[in-house]
Amino acid sequence: MQYVVEQALNALSIGAEYSLLALGLAIVFSIMGLVNFAHGEMIGVGGYIMYAMTLFGMGELWMILPVCLLTVVITAVVLERVAFRPVRQAPATTGLLTAFGVSIILQNVFLLGVSPRPKTVPAVSVLNTTVDIGSYTFTILQFLEAGVTAIAIVLLVIFMKRTKVGLAMRAAAYDFTTVRLMGMRANRVIATAFAISGFLAGIAAIFFIARRGAIDPFMGLVPVLKAFVACVLGGFGSLPGAVVGGLVLGILEVVLIIVLPDVMAGMRDAAVFFIVGAILVWRPQGLLGKKTELGDKTA
Repeated sequence: MQYVVEQALNALSIGAEYSLLALGLAIVFSIMGLVNFAHGEMIGVGGYIMYAMTLFGMGELWMILPVCLLTVVITAVVLERVAFRPVRQAPATTGLLTAFGVSIILQNVFLLGVSPRPKTVPAVSVLNTTVDIGSYTFTILQFLEAGVTAIAIVLLVIFMKRTKVGLAMRAAAYDFTTVRLMGMRANRVIATAFAISGFLAGIAAIFFIARRGAIDPFMGLVPVLKAFVACVLGGFGSLPGAVVGGLVLGILEVVLIIVLPDVMAGMRDAAVFFIVGAILVWRPQGLLGKKTELGDKTA
């Protein structure tokens, strides 16, 4: 029973990481129709900022965390202005290629500007401190991942329902033209979406780096791919679906770690994607997605 409880919290915390990244992807996609694969490099931006602050003697956790979040948010907004705004009216494939281009550029900046080797970020290692609750052993990070993600989702819901910009973002997901006719500037709505996306990515970056203890130039690649899978699993464009998809993906990973024998440990990701594929065959629109008519494609 003790092992089950510990692994259940581990599954929830990993799922929370994926949910944060997936939610950031889904927010931008719901408004712009853009799959921002450069979103994963926000983890790298946050990680290298924390590493740089450590080198300059500013390694206290209370200083690193807000600077990391602020830097990632600013980076996301700047990328929207410099890279994505000029191709806003272009076909979706152009935006997708732009996202890949931005991702590759940032990876090379990390490679050439810092190092191709992993760099340790010791400041956040304190989050892996273990705590004993009765006969159970957990880490502070596990509680923070679940708790902070829940708080971030609640605050996002309040923002989307109670603020003018939030209501405009929800409306823009259905009809952007009408939102502009009502007097809300498109640039403001989209920049806010990228800022929120960056903030969520910054939180996820802290958790990912605390779990690994180091940062490397390609660290964001696998998480953003899994966040993309979580979005598809939950229903692309659905914010609740992104959260549910991330949690389901995290739970599947932990369950397969427990179930698969050691000799098949390398097959974990393959098994996860096989299960995800099976779910999508059963429900192509995703767990919470709405079924749309794509025309008759039967033979």
